[in-house]
Amino acid sequence: MPDHDTLLARVRKLLAKAEDPAVTEAEAESYNTKAAELIARYGIDQALLAASGATADEITQIMIPLDNPYSRDKAGLLTNIAHPLRCRALLHRLGQSVTAVTVFGFRSDLERTELLYTSLLLQATTQLTRVRPENRVFAGESLAAYRRTWLHGFSGAVYERLRNSEDTAARTHPAAAGHRSAELVIQDRTAMVKQAYDEQYGDLRSAPPRRLSGSGYLDGHSAGERANLNTTGITGRRRALPVR
Repeated sequence: MPDHDTLLARVRKLLAKAEDPAVTEAEAESYNTKAAELIARYGIDQALLAASGATADEITQIMIPLDNPYSRDKAGLLTNIAHPLRCRALLHRLGQSVTAVTVFGFRSDLERTELLYTSLLLQATTQLTRVRPENRVFAGESLAAYRRTWLHGFSGAVYERLRNSEDTAARTHPAAAGHRSAELVIQDRTAMVKQAYDEQYGDLRSAPPRRLSGSGYLDGHSAGERANLNTTGITGRRRALPVR
């Protein structure tokens, strides 16, 4: 497997190609997809190292604070990143706002979740300042309603891309002689996270689905399909902080 620096260099090279104005939209999508696959492969490598006993990778949790505006939609983005990476998310609410999200999972997956969320939130909010519900079919649509559905679409596309990348990485990772396949290791880790989460938070109820009005979903989904899954800090060994 590539070391951290080699992997990071490859990811940066692919993302730089995707951002080159000379490439076509299809080529840019291809480069972004390959970068996502490399990041997913990194997660599988870390899981296999932990399963073999070569490294320690414990189940823990981090709390990520959120702020308004659109705190519930930001929480949706974080949740849609966490779940494909085999983590669980617990929302902390104050009235209609979400003040923080506790993310629960293996340390290496928490690191990837936090890094991806930081990058993708920056990309989304930068674009959000420019989008407008112009020429929409809904007469009198508010900017806030459009932006909420835009973020919902962006988060949905990110979820789909990460899920596909993670599934592909686990399915195609070559099995070492005498070791379990990556798919079985990932299944075990997913079950372990679920069991640990249920033991600690199993008595909590899921929030009902939101009903959003607005026409921004497709525009946001398209932006999420083009977003860079850029984890430039992947080499940093940040320590997951306990929830206080």
